[in-house]
Amino acid sequence: MRQKRTIYFNDARHYYLFVFEPPMTLQDAWLPIDEIAGTAVDTFVYGVERGDGLFYPSRVGMRFGQDIQPFQMAAYWRTWHNMQSLIDRDLDPLQVLIDRAHEKNIDFIPSLRMVSHGGMDPAHRLENGGRGLVHPEVRDHQFAVLEELTTEYPTEGVELDFALPGGSPRVLRPEDVPSATPLITDYVEKISEMVRGRPGGAGQVGVRVLPTEEMNLDQGLDVRSWLERGLIDFAVPLRYGYMILDPDLPMDWLIEAAHVSDTAVYGMLQPYVCDEQTSAPQRVWPTPEQMRAAAASYWSRGVDGLYTWFMRWPLGDTERRILTELGDPDLIAEEDKHYVLARNVQTDPTAHYQVHLPVEIAASDTGTRHPIPFHIADDVEGAKDRIRQIQLKLNITDLVSADRISIHLNGQSLAGEICRRSCGSDIAPYIGQWLEFDLRDVLPRKGENLLEVSLDQRVEGLVGPLRVEQVEIVVEYGPYPSRFP
Repeated sequence: MRQKRTIYFNDARHYYLFVFEPPMTLQDAWLPIDEIAGTAVDTFVYGVERGDGLFYPSRVGMRFGQDIQPFQMAAYWRTWHNMQSLIDRDLDPLQVLIDRAHEKNIDFIPSLRMVSHGGMDPAHRLENGGRGLVHPEVRDHQFAVLEELTTEYPTEGVELDFALPGGSPRVLRPEDVPSATPLITDYVEKISEMVRGRPGGAGQVGVRVLPTEEMNLDQGLDVRSWLERGLIDFAVPLRYGYMILDPDLPMDWLIEAAHVSDTAVYGMLQPYVCDEQTSAPQRVWPTPEQMRAAAASYWSRGVDGLYTWFMRWPLGDTERRILTELGDPDLIAEEDKHYVLARNVQTDPTAHYQVHLPVEIAASDTGTRHPIPFHIADDVEGAKDRIRQIQLKLNITDLVSADRISIHLNGQSLAGEICRRSCGSDIAPYIGQWLEFDLRDVLPRKGENLLEVSLDQRVEGLVGPLRVEQVEIVVEYGPYPSRFP
């Protein structure tokens, strides 16, 4: 049975064990739970390992920091001694978090990176030419850790992280994919049987997988078979190394397939609207309006809950407000939204799912309509007496006012809409232009939309290409109609 959840993830490191000075107080040890308590978050997922040691005193696996002493980094020194300071008081760092979560009526699910582990034989690692999970020793170790997490700790289940975390290049070597894909499926089944058959009541089995079916199959992850065989209780699609909030994440195939087998899908709201991967000078967290837009888009496409992490820390009033809104689609239905279309500048198509920005238009490429599809959740037609205004914003590099371009929305020209121009960048104002359209007659529609940009004529003497860098849609609501009868 699909379960609605609002999930917050903590990786145990960046905003927790890396930060506090030992000895760790209980107030500091409780913080990952206390900072989300009282919001809509009902499930806490905790990353118990990054691939080089566990963040709790495991009976079956190596603890983080055990093999790298004396420490070269203050963060690693803090991590070890924060855990040890609790252990010295007969407190298990993991149990402390679990107990606190349950005190606050929050489910606790540990998340395990599946491809590697602390103390792993270097010859088994993919980066060293090994075969990773094809080696039975690797599978057995990870199984033992998962068994410990589900049978020796009062968790609500486990999450298996296959989404290439921490820059992991692959789950399997390309040459192993054809033969090892059934092996991975059988392995997931073995884990599922163990978690669901544990003493004291069945646990849930969740998976982090890649956004598209093709990306998963390329890694040896036959997610559709997992669903058809009923092996998992929830799935979370994401590209771990791409931390950009994407309201158009290509997960519809997964939602459809999962719901046939009564499996939940939770939409991952990534923590930034731009960062180094999009050529931004720094990481920028989304505003409440931007998070609201992505959340509404996911709800409208049928997700069973929302999942986020790495918000601006320490979590303040803004972050807690966002977490409160995520739990109920009705709370955001008629609230302002700011859709920011995802962009990617990585050149390897095998490492990323398709996004539609940036779009480069050669100076000689005249008359070609370049498509930029996007999805919005707002019922523009049904709520027109509540919508105050809708803006469409495009940032185009190397655009000059003498260039002639055409922009169409769902086949209709925007030539008759009011357009304001401004500098394309605060840092380098000469780099391009923002075009801001106040949409009055040509409006987007709920669901799928198609924006098309074409170059009619480049100004004489300028032969460099245009580049559509950013596209944004802003929907603002008000208590009264915005038109005069």
